Amino acid sequence: MKCAGIIAKHTDPRAESIVSDLCRWLEDHGKSVILDRETAAVVGRTGAVVRSKLPEQCDFLIVIGGDGTLLSAARVVGTTGKPILGVNMGSLGFMTAVTLDELYPALERIFRYDFDYEDRMMLVAHVHRLGERVANYTVLNDVVINKGALAKIIDIKATVGDVYLSTFKADGLIISTPTGSTGYSLAAQGPIIYPTMNNILITPICPHTLTFRPLVVPASQVVCAELCSSETDVFLTIDGQVGFGLRQGDMVEVKKADGPLRFFRSPFRDYFTVLRTKLKWGER
Repeated sequence: MKCAGIIAKHTDPRAESIVSDLCRWLEDHGKSVILDRETAAVVGRTGAVVRSKLPEQCDFLIVIGGDGTLLSAARVVGTTGKPILGVNMGSLGFMTAVTLDELYPALERIFRYDFDYEDRMMLVAHVHRLGERVANYTVLNDVVINKGALAKIIDIKATVGDVYLSTFKADGLIISTPTGSTGYSLAAQGPIIYPTMNNILITPICPHTLTFRPLVVPASQVVCAELCSSETDVFLTIDGQVGFGLRQGDMVEVKKADGPLRFFRSPFRDYFTVLRTKLKWGER
């Protein structure tokens, strides 16, 4: 753990002081530091690299922001095996392991090798159009097919492996990882899946039937969804951050990525404490 890569939510006014202090602390502890260009511009440091090159030049990454910042960083790190320490600039997040107050105690434990890892499965999504692959994505949370605000309800044909599942009318479809089960899928009445499990969750969005319920399948399966409607205002959304316009006949193929994303696990709280806190279980 000799070189730390840092990605921060550079639009947050607190980022400059937080990252500057962190860089000094790391260098005082004998570590080298490399930043992505957006973060470096905030603190006025040179020697930065484009974000896509950061994982190959560091031993681990510190991502400072919230779950959204971590999601965007996760798609860059992907399955490289470089561990991520997620640091929340606000309240506790589902994916960020520590708060700002816990950052330096956590780093001290990492440098003593007194820290556990947690591997999270990722997905890869391919869009096929007229027999050609037109888009490819790596996903940590979810792949979502959804209609525009004014579009009509859409028809989706879903298959699991080589087996036909159903053709249904809905506002859309969510295909998520266990990590993503506490995101959009949860709002669509999907189940919560422990984040280190290897499953794919299929959750319809407002289906026009009472019997099509969320479905959990093994991660070894390939899930495909074909847009059968002629509506033009339909989009594929990746982790709620990247969009791609879909056409009638487009096939979205989703499967488990070749390797997991590696996180440093919080030494200060377990996953169920996070759930209880974020979802306010037991509160009246």
